[in-house]
Amino acid sequence: MTAPAANAKAELLSHPVEHVDIAAYDARPVIDAMRKMSFTSRDTARAADILTMALEDTSCSVWLTLAGSTSAGGCMHVYRDMLRDGLADVVVSTGASIIDMDFFEALGFRHYQAKGAVDDRDLRALYIDRIYDTYIDEEELQACDMAIKDIADSLEPRPYSSREFIYEIGRWLATGKAKKPASLIQTAYEQACPIFCPAFTDSSAGFGLVKHQAERLRMGKPYVSIDSVADFRELTEIKLKAGTTGLFMVGGGVPKNFAQDTVVCAEILGFEAEMHKYAVQVTVADVRDGACSSSTLKEACSWGKVDVTFEQMVFAEATTVVPLIVSDAWHRGAWRTRTRPRFNELFVKA
Repeated sequence: MTAPAANAKAELLSHPVEHVDIAAYDARPVIDAMRKMSFTSRDTARAADILTMALEDTSCSVWLTLAGSTSAGGCMHVYRDMLRDGLADVVVSTGASIIDMDFFEALGFRHYQAKGAVDDRDLRALYIDRIYDTYIDEEELQACDMAIKDIADSLEPRPYSSREFIYEIGRWLATGKAKKPASLIQTAYEQACPIFCPAFTDSSAGFGLVKHQAERLRMGKPYVSIDSVADFRELTEIKLKAGTTGLFMVGGGVPKNFAQDTVVCAEILGFEAEMHKYAVQVTVADVRDGACSSSTLKEACSWGKVDVTFEQMVFAEATTVVPLIVSDAWHRGAWRTRTRPRFNELFVKA
């Protein structure tokens, strides 16, 4: 293997990913056309209709779940603007989407488009990490790890739910630490919108928190930890408070199932909670392995999680259809008259 040229890293990291703006184009004509088509196009149009129905339902709160790398791939501002403009009230996500992608860019770093085929051994030598056809600078990612450690070092040493810790990240960014304004995390903080990462440490947050704990243990001092049970309890409390809910799910996995499970958890606690009334999932997962990166929406009905009257699976790569669906909902404008529930205020004292 030939050693990479000295300027190879700068050359490879020279085409930043640009995030799509749902307000910059009107997807309604495309969705209207898709509604008259078949296959995935018609599924996409019905998914857009269901999202708009959820937004028009004044009793409904909309939950956004995120898995996969679509934030790094150009959809980050789609999700941010859903919170900013009131198209979503709760986020349940993988840790990577929130920390390695959104917080990372809030610190002033970027994701980059890969250009052509590059040997992954060369990328490793240059300290460039690859996410399919997207690059991220490992040195900058480690700076992100250390920022998480610094935040943990500044907090009272005790257990935190991921929602609570992410709230503190938002507060930290809002005090002038953000190099990029209006990140998803900071927007959520300002809109009192909770973000949950039930597998929070499977991300840069994990590396920073491990370093924080290891140093504290060496010094014989107490440390910050993440309480995943508190995540489940808090999200279930939100479900009970919300009543009618709709799910807009990008990918599947833990965020999808975690959000769905709140209905069952409420029952275990002795309360009756409505099944999620509206549900859309955009995924490329398959059902032939007995799942669909967590159950299909119809299967989830058998568990008492999701009603099937207004549900739609869209089997498509998310960056191709999510901007269309959300732009359609944004331009139809139901969000303009919604009352924001500000669910973080259930937990944050004034």
